[in-house]
Amino acid sequence: MLPPKIQLPPDQQRLLKLYRQLSPSDREGLLSYAEFLQHRAAGGDEQGVALEEHLPADIPRPESETVVAAMRRLSRTFYMIDKGELLHEASELMTAHLMRGRPAAEVIDELEVVFRRHYAGVGPRRGPDER
Repeated sequence: MLPPKIQLPPDQQRLLKLYRQLSPSDREGLLSYAEFLQHRAAGGDEQGVALEEHLPADIPRPESETVVAAMRRLSRTFYMIDKGELLHEASELMTAHLMRGRPAAEVIDELEVVFRRHYAGVGPRRGPDER
């Protein structure tokens, strides 16, 4: 005989449905974010982020990548960055590619620099004399 089916609340069903539709790397990003939220709720450090949770995800750059795919990859890699803070710079680079024909590889290189620069302002946490 089969065990009885567990009926999840609607919000958990929705989350599970969304999770199943994600790629493996997106699933990892979602789990990292959930762990961040759980840590914050459990009374983590003053900003709710442990040192290891400030480290970028290890998502390698594919040999062939579009600018849009690079934005997605970099957003997942540097999940801890407030994307609103780099939106202006990223938009300018994407416009240079789409409207002015700037090569994708060049734009992606610069996007990586932008994300790394913003990451340097976020983490990993350093002591006052290390900044």
